[in-house]
Amino acid sequence: MIGEPYNPVVETPARQPLADDTPLEIEQVQIAMWQRMTPGDKMRLVSGLCRRLHTLAAEAVKQRHPQASAREQFLRLAIVRLGYDLAVEAFPDAAGLDC
Repeated sequence: MIGEPYNPVVETPARQPLADDTPLEIEQVQIAMWQRMTPGDKMRLVSGLCRRLHTLAAEAVKQRHPQASAREQFLRLAIVRLGYDLAVEAFPDAAGLDC
């Protein structure tokens, strides 16, 4: 018929939350807060999260290898952060270690 769109209207499916444990309404508040953040605020947030993650990974290495020297713990952390091949390339004395 004349005046009707050629393509029918496609209904967008209901959006699922980004995380299973967060209600969609709360997620919308969180996204709105992120949108209001300045680039500097976002940079500080991500930087802080990276520092915390590094600290947690280092503590995990220490718990798994409490008798390891500081150098060995550093090497094992390098394996966690860089992957085995790159860590060994950067630190040849890491060869033979696991994380």
